[in-house]
Amino acid sequence: MSRILVLSDDRMGHLNQSLAFVKYTDISYDIVSVKFKSRWRKLLSYILDNMGIYTESLFDIEIDKTYDYDIVVGTGSTTAYLTKVLAKKMNAKSVAMMLPRGFRYNFDLIFAQSHDNPPKQENIIEIPANFSYVETQEIYKRGKKSIGIVIGGNTKVFTVFKEKLQVQLDAIVELYAGYEVAITTSPRTSEEIEHLVESYGFDYEVIYSKDPINPIADFLEQCETVFITGDSTSMISEAVSYGKANVVILPLECQEKNKFTKFIDTLKEGEYLHIFDGSVKNKNKKLDFKSYLKKVKL
Repeated sequence: MSRILVLSDDRMGHLNQSLAFVKYTDISYDIVSVKFKSRWRKLLSYILDNMGIYTESLFDIEIDKTYDYDIVVGTGSTTAYLTKVLAKKMNAKSVAMMLPRGFRYNFDLIFAQSHDNPPKQENIIEIPANFSYVETQEIYKRGKKSIGIVIGGNTKVFTVFKEKLQVQLDAIVELYAGYEVAITTSPRTSEEIEHLVESYGFDYEVIYSKDPINPIADFLEQCETVFITGDSTSMISEAVSYGKANVVILPLECQEKNKFTKFIDTLKEGEYLHIFDGSVKNKNKKLDFKSYLKKVKL
């Protein structure tokens, strides 16, 4: 019986992409956390990979020897080298869920997001968003016609300014007078922004710092339109691959165009979403990630 080994760097945005892959394949799997023994060993992994030398000795890792694995999958730079090491050792296939920059692209399969400008190679499948698998949580239950709002937080690239967000929220409330408004913040949302959200007294609200639950899947399934701040590729990828809701991105401040704004622009061009400009357009086209698996044999 086939089995997949999932390598995790303990970053949920990365792990969720690997889990999406295994859930679409419907193959049994195990998850193992991956850590380098020291920071300099991560640098060494790039050097050894480019020399074609593969060793487990760079990592602290424990693997259950009970199972034989057919596929090893990882997402992110911490897992990339070890994915190859273990795949070679186990005579398994190696799968990377993001373009593994700095490493050789000699995995059996790479799913690479369009905004990373992946090279054209037979083993690289270009996808417009992060691999996502969404399941409803049955946390939120609408009472009438509703909209959802998902608020993120500051990143190295984006800044959520209270004044701009307040203007956006005021406009949304006016556009959807009479609708039930459901809103959630996220782990990155600042205290200042959480206070702003609470000041509105929305029909349904999740303040993540007080109640760390995730109703986003329920919003996507039940709401007519879901607004999402543009800081999270993971949240946006989920939104354009699940449910029936129109997806509208609330643009955030950033210094210049970058791969994350390109990510949003690419999805806009594909008519998967609308970028909020004071108006709302019905954009609810959805990505079918499972269809990408039909293009490969593992």
